[in-house]
Amino acid sequence: MSFATYPDLKDKVALVMGVGQTRIPGSDTWGNGAAMARLLAYSGAKIVGCDLSLPAAEYTASRIREEGGVCDVMQADVTSSSDVQKVADAVVAQYGRIDILINNVGATATGDPATMPEELWEKQLQINLTSVYLACHVVLPIMEKQGSGVVINNASIAGLRYIGKPQVAYSSAKAAVIHFTKVTAVMYAPKGVRLNSIAPGLMYTPLVESLKTSGQEEAYNKIMQQPIPLGRMGDAIDVANATAFLASDAAKYITGHNLVIDGGFTSSAVSVL
Repeated sequence: MSFATYPDLKDKVALVMGVGQTRIPGSDTWGNGAAMARLLAYSGAKIVGCDLSLPAAEYTASRIREEGGVCDVMQADVTSSSDVQKVADAVVAQYGRIDILINNVGATATGDPATMPEELWEKQLQINLTSVYLACHVVLPIMEKQGSGVVINNASIAGLRYIGKPQVAYSSAKAAVIHFTKVTAVMYAPKGVRLNSIAPGLMYTPLVESLKTSGQEEAYNKIMQQPIPLGRMGDAIDVANATAFLASDAAKYITGHNLVIDGGFTSSAVSVL
């Protein structure tokens, strides 16, 4: 395992929305949110995470604590303004500040504009876009009062271009996350707060790994055989490395940026799922 550490992150308080992950017996694979929390903790940050599934969040926390990190978790629905407020209030009550906000929650659904039900469209926007707004709505005033803070929003390469998968709502929401980040970064730059987004490509996460053991081998094989220029899929540690960098002082002059982590996939003319 190869990852960088950032001494300036020691004792920073990081709030990770979507910290849980699927537990796969016998596997040591990390999910994106869990890996983000892990690498921040490895640099000495104090982690508070939330997830819709408390057992999934507690699993992440236990793995981080086993490595000597500090991680507390709670259950929350990030599409609920009251839940998001509750989480932020709990972090401030415990630590007095929030230095880093990671918006990692997301989910995709298949459909094009003609066939996707309106209810599913709205649900996709809620989970992938409104969740980012709600967390920023609550946490940005805290960071502004502090005079400092970093926000990192997890988008997707699906928000940059069509990648061969009919997921119009997800793609639209992730594109909006990228633009939301850029616009808000400009607004908050004078206030000492940086905002950036990341756009992961095809990552080998527990969700992908679970396809292999759940009777969905065709879908698993299709993902694994994609023509990625670097010749392999990335993993959650690649995503977490980018996140830790953007959260650190190594990126102190970077704001309003979208960092693509895809092994060259979106730059390739043959990137079709």
